[in-house]
Formats: sequence, structure tokens, C-alpha cells
Amino acid sequence: MDLINGTTMIIDSHVDTPTQLIRYKRNIGVVNQEGQVDFPRMKAGEVDGAFFALYTPPEMKGAEATRHALEMLGATYDACDEYADVAALAFSPDEVAQNRAKGLISVMLGMENAEPVGESLSLLRAFYRLGVSYVTLTHNADNAVADSAAEGTRWGGLSPFGREVVAEMNALGMMIDLSHASDKTFWDCIERSAAPVVATHSCCRALCSHRRNLTDEMLKALGEKGGYVGINFYPYFLSDRFDEAKAWRPGVSEIVDHIEHAVALAGVGHVGIGSDFDGIDDCTPEGLGDISKSRLVLDEMRRRGWAEKDVIRVAGQNLLDVWCRIVNCSE
Repeated sequence: MDLINGTTMIIDSHVDTPTQLIRYKRNIGVVNQEGQVDFPRMKAGEVDGAFFALYTPPEMKGAEATRHALEMLGATYDACDEYADVAALAFSPDEVAQNRAKGLISVMLGMENAEPVGESLSLLRAFYRLGVSYVTLTHNADNAVADSAAEGTRWGGLSPFGREVVAEMNALGMMIDLSHASDKTFWDCIERSAAPVVATHSCCRALCSHRRNLTDEMLKALGEKGGYVGINFYPYFLSDRFDEAKAWRPGVSEIVDHIEHAVALAGVGHVGIGSDFDGIDDCTPEGLGDISKSRLVLDEMRRRGWAEKDVIRVAGQNLLDVWCRIVNCSE
């Protein structure tokens, strides 16, 4: 489905801005000295949209986690209402295209860590009705749904409830996000999900050995299932050489290395950008200090000789296409 009519639309599959909205009371409508994302910097970087992730820390449990997610959700709605001449929420790929035609930035909603859902499919459905389009099943701890890459010892992959969550997300047309998932959780979801699955902010383990990154086998399986991986900008996921105590840090070249590696395994229709801005604190890639610099990644792809149609796909078309495929699987 061609939603952008042959022009470049940058859509970032993961930023952590909702946390910043409630923690620091950030005014997203002006340029901020802290953090990496606000509407003016998105405009400056020609970023047409981003998934704002409702991130819940693993230490938050039960009702506290649910309340936290709802507060972030409310703050994101409020920000879009306050700056309705600049940005609008989008609950479907079509609405992203409609917003762009109006000159508006699209704000989509994801949930990072399923803890706010507790063990309730009703709560999952409620968040879906409020506009949450994907759920990152875990963060850096095992939860009631699945094992995480950081621990991975509780269930041996998906929990019994997690298997119900996968089936329900398929029925709703929600994207199942496997960034942060353990290897066993990843393979459980590949086997059990009737729809494609995604990894909204991950990199390639062959290029950087961090446990959060995807193996070559995972990348192949993601592509074969019709899914998507958004390449993360966090230096620790980009290069084993990185050490904050040293001057060198990975930059645009290393990001495109990961894009090219993922494309070689998953296919050019299954890779995009998932920066993790506002979730990586001040540890940003060289030359990519905030979202206004995102276009530099596309410039490097063009410098390496990428066809423009493929640059367009990685910039945002692939993310919109997989979203369409997942919604269509629910119908």
C-alpha cells in the first residue's frame, strides 16, 4: 500500500518522549535544551511521525504501573491538543498519510513493557481502544507475559498468559513488539503469532554482541514472517567498541551498517528506523544528538548508492506497510 506517493516520509518506530512529558513536564511545542525530541526538532529533521512509547520501568507493578501508563497517555493527548496546529494523533496508517497531507506531525502510541496490562486481557483491550497500537512485551525484567533479554529465567519464553496476549493482539490488530524480549520469547512469538511481528528498536547481534540485538536467524525469520525491525541508535547496541570513557562513539556510518546487515537478511521491505531517542539519555551517536538529525541516516544511505525507492521504504514506508499487514490479519 503506497501511503506516501513516492516521496520520503520519516517515521520513527520508537521514541520515549511520554516519560519526559510527565517526569520533566516538558513543553514539547518548543525547542528543549534537554532530551532529544520535541515538535520543532521533528519539523527541523523532516520527521513526519513517531511512535511515542508509554514506558513503564520494571520496578513498577500492578495498579502503579497501570496508572503510570495512563498518565503518560493523558500527557501525550494533552500535548497534541495544545499544539493541534503542529501535530495530531494517528491511530492507523491511513491517518498518518492524512496528517501529512495537512502538514501535521503524526504521533502514534506504543506501550513499552506489558506490566500496565497486569494479567488482564480487558486492560489490554482498553489500552487498544485508547489508541495503543503496539506493545513491547517486556523491558529489562521478566513479567507476567514473557521473559526478557535481560533476565530470561521465569517462563522459558512466553507465559501461559502471554500466549493469550499474543492471540488477543492478533485479533485486535495490535503489533507485537519483540525488542527487549528473550531469544526464547522471540521464537515463541514467531511460532504462535498469526500476524507479522516487529522489533521496533533493535540492532544486529552479528555487528554488536549485546543480548538485546537480533541474531541473523531472527532477522531472517522476521522477514519471512512479513515483520519489521527498526534500527536503534543507542551506541551500546551499535558497536562492541563503544565505551563511554573513551572519545570514540559510533555514528551515522554504524547505523547504516546495521540497516544494510538487516536488509541483507530480512529483506529491504522489513527494515526501518527506531531511534530510541528520549530513552537513551545523553548517550547518543556521534553527530546524531537529537531527532532533528535523523535525515543524516538517509543521506548516508544515498551516499552509499542506495536507490531512492529503497531509501523511502526504510525511512518510513516499511513501518506503515507492516502496520497495514498486521491490521489486515485481524479482519
